[in-house]
Amino acid sequence: MSLRPAFILLSFILLSCSKDDEDRIPNVYVNYQITLQEFSIKSINGLLVVNKGTNTGVAGLIIYKKPNNEYVAFDRCSSVNPLQQCAVVPDDPNLTATDPCSGAKFSMYDGSPVKAPAKRGLKEYNVIITNFTLAVTN
Repeated sequence: MSLRPAFILLSFILLSCSKDDEDRIPNVYVNYQITLQEFSIKSINGLLVVNKGTNTGVAGLIIYKKPNNEYVAFDRCSSVNPLQQCAVVPDDPNLTATDPCSGAKFSMYDGSPVKAPAKRGLKEYNVIITNFTLAVTN
């Protein structure tokens, strides 16, 4: 019997448990709702920061209304050392958000990293609008 198939299987198992998986923002239940009217009142230049609470992600949420009236929602937990649960803070103007722990910056348009040491974007959640209510879920 050849050892090659066993070696390939063992290599696959070891590689699938890499540090990269540990550096991901954890999956948590998200179910946040706000009326579109409340969003308009509470948001600043189309951006609403939701502090950490029940069903609001790992470190809270950022909901952004793009210029084309499309909404996106991200977990505030930085993708740089996510186990620290450092909450990103929107910059002025609201085009980026900064991780105060590492200095990394992320685009509010799509959550992508725009300044090192960030290599991975913010975790994005689903945004559903029904009956004048905006819901953020996963």
